[in-house]
Amino acid sequence: MWWFQQGLCILPVALVLWTAATFIFAYITAVLLKHVDPLVPYISDTGTVAPERCVFGIMLDISAYLGIATMYVRYKQVQALTVEEESKLHKLNLLGLVLGWISSFGMCIVANFQKTTLFSMHLVGAILTFGVGALYILVQTLVSLCMQPHVHGKSIFWVRLSIGVWTFASIISMFVSSVIMYSSLPGVDVAHKLHWIPGETGYIPHIISTISEWSLALSFVSFFLTYIRDFQKVTLRAEVDLQSNHLYDSPHYSITAQVNQSETSPLMAGGI
Repeated sequence: MWWFQQGLCILPVALVLWTAATFIFAYITAVLLKHVDPLVPYISDTGTVAPERCVFGIMLDISAYLGIATMYVRYKQVQALTVEEESKLHKLNLLGLVLGWISSFGMCIVANFQKTTLFSMHLVGAILTFGVGALYILVQTLVSLCMQPHVHGKSIFWVRLSIGVWTFASIISMFVSSVIMYSSLPGVDVAHKLHWIPGETGYIPHIISTISEWSLALSFVSFFLTYIRDFQKVTLRAEVDLQSNHLYDSPHYSITAQVNQSETSPLMAGGI
């Protein structure tokens, strides 16, 4: 059995690989079609113009659904590993699930509301994705702190803490550079500005802002790599509990054939 076939670790692996492929594919397509400059464009700029925006939206929506599934499995795993008396940890775990799902919803908004089409909604989606997503990373880091040493060691906590610091540093850098860029370009519709000339007003803050955005996206995606080892130790199963031995609507049917009333099967088997 390969390592990615153990437990449910295929979920975070698929999330990371698919999201990275989304960014890379959109960037390559946008650059080849000369829709953006090759030197570090905004991620949103690479998914603004057709045809890449169509594929970018679809792929990012799938990433959002993978994120929802991954965060739910993480929630159920922590819940199973936590005794009922640890109410603080249960509340943190539930808070993490809510924040994670909000962040995934924000990703759907970013995917379907391009910055050149409806900038205000795109900005709301970005704040939900990365702002609330950063809080999700913070909560999961605190969960890791509370679960040591009886569930896991300190190393995973320090890794998640480092990624959290990286995430918040990228957010601060992007915010400050974006404010400087917008303030240095009064009257310019920056949302529709896809091409930048080196040396023009606001170019340096723009480059710092775009680098910070790519750094933020990389840190956010990298966080889910820390789930791989944990997810190798968990499986998820579905149980079918039949309420009747037939599927007719009318009550007068009487089927006496024996059926298996407690069929169970794994949702994601390790042998796939």
